[in-house]
Amino acid sequence: MPSFLAPRIVRRLLVPVYLVLYVVLFALSVVLLPVLFLVALVVSSRLPGHYRAVRLLFFFLTYLLFEIVGMIVAFVLWVASGFGWKVRGYHFQLAHYAVLRLGFVALVRVAERLFRLELVLDDGSWSPLDDGVPGSENAMIIAARHAGPGESVLLIETLMNRDHLRKPRMVAKDLLQLDPAIDLFFNRIPNRFIDPQPGSHGSEVEESIASLAAGLTDTDALLIFPEGGNFTDRRRTKAIERLRGHGLESMAQRAEAMATVLAPKPGGLLAAHRAAPQADMIFVAHTGIEHLSTVRDIWHGLPQEKTLYLRWSFIPAADIPDDEDEFVDWLYDWWADIDAWIRRHDLPSSQLPE
Repeated sequence: MPSFLAPRIVRRLLVPVYLVLYVVLFALSVVLLPVLFLVALVVSSRLPGHYRAVRLLFFFLTYLLFEIVGMIVAFVLWVASGFGWKVRGYHFQLAHYAVLRLGFVALVRVAERLFRLELVLDDGSWSPLDDGVPGSENAMIIAARHAGPGESVLLIETLMNRDHLRKPRMVAKDLLQLDPAIDLFFNRIPNRFIDPQPGSHGSEVEESIASLAAGLTDTDALLIFPEGGNFTDRRRTKAIERLRGHGLESMAQRAEAMATVLAPKPGGLLAAHRAAPQADMIFVAHTGIEHLSTVRDIWHGLPQEKTLYLRWSFIPAADIPDDEDEFVDWLYDWWADIDAWIRRHDLPSSQLPE
């Protein structure tokens, strides 16, 4: 499948164009806000939920502002760093993280208020040590279920907010760079964008992940999505067939038993662990926004007045298996546990499997 991503130099040349377009669009939206508000009210009457189009309109304006401010600040930091000379220096890295933290916290808080979302953290989930709950003061590797861009924003905001103040590193799809502000900021701090297509070279991806993990410090957190893509029935079936095609019948059977997650790909996570053996590991389970992958999904299915559930399971570095076969079995055990947790929160008890 051909990539829609232009070379980096082309994307950088297009940033001023994006900025002008976004500023014009935001200004027009503000000027026409009374008309847009009335139209949104009419459209909302035909959509499920309360004032869905109105809420989406105001969140769209918030996101436009996030993009505009992000591109402007990125330019200011680039100039201040000597026109990019020291933009990856330590102090400018901290500046980029600080701006991202403010931006993501603002986006999540606006979404919570506009759509009346409540985020509930499971009892016993990882949190700072002074809360009396097992936590980590080491480097961290976080393995999360893959469930769209909304989930990525939520996880990054959780890692960066005042409770944790971690500097996240992320292994993510290369197409996220289509967002100009994300492209600018996330390519200036340690991250890896990879091609998730089956034809990608697995060894190169694992080497890239290992190099990213090797530099982890006790203020960093590496975020990995072992499934490699959002859950769909088609992808689930393909993952199971791929395991069988490699003669891994027992793993295929375990994957078949998991109804809400894809079979995890252990290579990248194992490479990260071996590159940073001192790092603790966190497994993240969540539910509530997994169906939001496209603009159409957001239009028709954005949750409102809903509780989102999140669980962080902490494993100290000393308890992570080093042997490859043991690691794979251990990872599948955790993924089965995440699947069971999701089903408990997604389905009425009468519909849960035996």
